[in-house]
Amino acid sequence: MKIEHIAMYVCELELMKDFYCTYFNATAHEKYHNPKSGLETYFLTFEEGARLELMTRPDMGEDHEGLWHLGYTHLAMSLGSKQAVDELTEQLVMNGCALVSPPRITGDGYYESCIKDPEGNQIELTV
Repeated sequence: MKIEHIAMYVCELELMKDFYCTYFNATAHEKYHNPKSGLETYFLTFEEGARLELMTRPDMGEDHEGLWHLGYTHLAMSLGSKQAVDELTEQLVMNGCALVSPPRITGDGYYESCIKDPEGNQIELTV
């Protein structure tokens, strides 16, 4: 198991992408846009393979609370297979973890689920 990526909501998506690319030698992948929700994201890959997902929504602001707050938003764990995602999601929910979203293929092609740890932090389980 490995950390797949870390995600962060930002207000100024292009500014933040340019910042990480300029000062930390990240490579930006193609921008993803979900027209239904307005979500826009970039995955940035760093030299050693670590990835940072920068995300924004039309309703983002410094005082936004809830699931779409500014800053780091979730930890993504790569489990290696869809079956492992399904099984661990089921196990965690049975053991009392809150389910944020069930296993599914997202608009940007990920197979993932999302749960909350005992203190409410989001953990995305992905292949």
